[in-house]
Amino acid sequence: MLSDRRQRVLAALIEEYVARALPVGSRTLTERYQLGVSPATVRNELSVLEDEGYIAQPHTSAGRIPTDHGYRAFVDNLLETDMGNDDVRYAEVVDELRRSASELDSLLGRTSTALTRLTDCLSIVLAPSVLNLHIKQLSLVSLNPHRALVVLVTEDGQVFNRQMEFAEEVAAEDLAQVQRFLGDVFTGKTLHEIEDGLGAGMVEAFRDPLVRMALDEVLSCLQESSSSRARRLGVCSLLTKPEFSQSQALLPVMQVLEDDTVLLHILDDAAAGGAGPTVRIGRENEAEELAGVSVVANHYGRGESAGIVAVIGPTRMDYSKVIRAVRIASSALEDV
Repeated sequence: MLSDRRQRVLAALIEEYVARALPVGSRTLTERYQLGVSPATVRNELSVLEDEGYIAQPHTSAGRIPTDHGYRAFVDNLLETDMGNDDVRYAEVVDELRRSASELDSLLGRTSTALTRLTDCLSIVLAPSVLNLHIKQLSLVSLNPHRALVVLVTEDGQVFNRQMEFAEEVAAEDLAQVQRFLGDVFTGKTLHEIEDGLGAGMVEAFRDPLVRMALDEVLSCLQESSSSRARRLGVCSLLTKPEFSQSQALLPVMQVLEDDTVLLHILDDAAAGGAGPTVRIGRENEAEELAGVSVVANHYGRGESAGIVAVIGPTRMDYSKVIRAVRIASSALEDV
C-alpha cells in the first residue's frame, strides 16, 4: 500500500508521461506539479517507487517511466474514487447518443464513434449475441418459384434476412406451410434453445427437405449476423501513438483482435470484474500479443441481452478519461 505522498508523486509522474511520452525527472515534477514537498523529497520518493517496482529508469535516460505495476496502483486508486458519474457532460453525451440513434445498429455505431473521439484509442462495441436473443417472428417470403427470402425479427426489434434458392420449383403454398411449422418451433426461443431441442420429438418433421433447407438458412442467417456485430474504430488513432509509430508494432495486436472468437474471450475476461469498468494492464492480458496495451471493458445490458464496450490503447493511456468514456458508453447502451 502506497502512502498518500507516494501516490501523489506516482500520479504526477504518470500524468506527465501520458501527456508527453517522455521519461520524467524529479525536476519536472517539482516545477510542474504542486506536490507540497521539496525536490530532495521528490527524488527520494522516486527512488523508493523504483525500488518497489512502480516505476523504471530506461537505460538511455535520467528520467523514469511507469511500469505495469505502477499503472495498476494508479488505476486501483482511480476506481476507488468518485470519477464524476453524475457530471453534466456525462449526461449530455448519453442523451445525445440515445436521441441520435433510433435503431440498435445505429446506436452501436454512434457509440463506437463517440468512444474513439473521447479516448483517441481503439474502441470496440460488441452487440448482444443474436444467438441469445428470442425470436419474435419468422417469415418465408416467396420471390419466385426458385427463390425465397428468410426474414427474422427478434424480441428487441432487430431484423435479419437472407435469400435462399431452390433447385426445383417451390409453390408459395408449400413455403407458407413450412413457415407456419418453423414459426411454431422458433417463436419465443433463442437459437441455443432451438438447437438443443431439435432432437426432442421433431426428427420426423425435419426430414422434409424443404423444412431442413429453411432451417439451415435460418441458422446461417443468425450465425452470420452474430459474427459480424463487433464495431471497431480507431486503428488510425493507435498509429499516431509513439508506441505504434512503426505499423509492425501494432500488427500482432490487430491480428489477435481480428479473430472474433479470440476477441470475445479477451473482452469477456476483461469485463468480468462485476459492476463498473475493469482494466487489464499490459501483461495482465492473457494474450501475449497484448502485453503492450491496456484493455478497459465493461458489460452493458442484462442477462441474455448483455454486450460489451471496450477501449484498447497503449499502457500509456489516459486511464481517467478512458474509464469515464467506457462508463458513458455503457450507460448509453444499458437499456437496449
